[in-house]
Amino acid sequence: MRAVTIRAHGDLSQVELAELPVPEPGPGQVRVALRAAALNHLDLFVVGGLPGLELPMPHVLGADGSGTVEALGEGVDPMVEGTEVVLDPGIGSPDAEDYKLLGEMLPGTFAEYVVVPAENCHPKPAALSWAEAAAFPLVTLTAWRMLVSRARLAAGEWVLIHGIGGGVSLAALQIAGHLGAHAVVTSHREAKRRRALELGAARAIDYRNEDVVAAVREATDGRGADVVVDNVGEATFAASIRACRKGGRIVTCGATTGPRIPVDVRRVFWRQLSILGSTMGDADEFAAMLALVAAGRIRPLVDAVFPLDEASAALERLQNAEQFGKIVLDIGV
Repeated sequence: MRAVTIRAHGDLSQVELAELPVPEPGPGQVRVALRAAALNHLDLFVVGGLPGLELPMPHVLGADGSGTVEALGEGVDPMVEGTEVVLDPGIGSPDAEDYKLLGEMLPGTFAEYVVVPAENCHPKPAALSWAEAAAFPLVTLTAWRMLVSRARLAAGEWVLIHGIGGGVSLAALQIAGHLGAHAVVTSHREAKRRRALELGAARAIDYRNEDVVAAVREATDGRGADVVVDNVGEATFAASIRACRKGGRIVTCGATTGPRIPVDVRRVFWRQLSILGSTMGDADEFAAMLALVAAGRIRPLVDAVFPLDEASAALERLQNAEQFGKIVLDIGV
């Protein structure tokens, strides 16, 4: 099978299209013939190397995918064969020590075939294209746990979402709207700010030319954000703390600009802030999120589709933060 792999960690020059054996499903597993796979910042982190993570090489990238179940391992219901599915990228529960992600610790979805546990396959919403079906699972599940389970965002509250245009941030914007909250978003690109306003953002801030904290306080009548969604890290975290209201919540799931955040701990304890970490979601959260997508309440946003053999160009677009929505690989088995 064709697969997008790395043979060593480093920059994008390590990414290559390779021929690998077709994987065979074991007990409780299925093999999915993939039609599309979506990129995530996780893929860039894996290419560069994650601390403490040693992978057998070559390693197949990719966490998100959609396709058709075509082979079953022992013990799997025969009715599953032939089902069009989307994949839950997380194997197990994120609250467990042995939690694993496709494309990170396990072979991923940038390939013609992938083997996963049968319970990680969910019916593909009929109204979605293959590309749209691949585009939403990881980022929408991540945003769902951040806002619903961890921050407990409520109707009428204000949420600051950094870096609109990325998958998690766009999913968070839509989930905030579904919950009846008001969203303030940031981007230095005018086109992204304009599109975010069209999607329901109450305010869009140019963080290069505006004071983000002052703009948030203006939008919230001086109070500050009830919740801040920060998956950027070093570049934004100081502003996240200052933009948060007294007793507010900052929820973080990533660090695209670096992991070492500047924290004035006095602002944290004096203003009684909560800093919440969040990773992916469990099976119940996936089911709740998927139901909203299937009902059309949350819409996967696809930025661009590349053929599998142009995965390096797709990853470069992601690395340069050029996208508004998800970048998808068309596998076309």
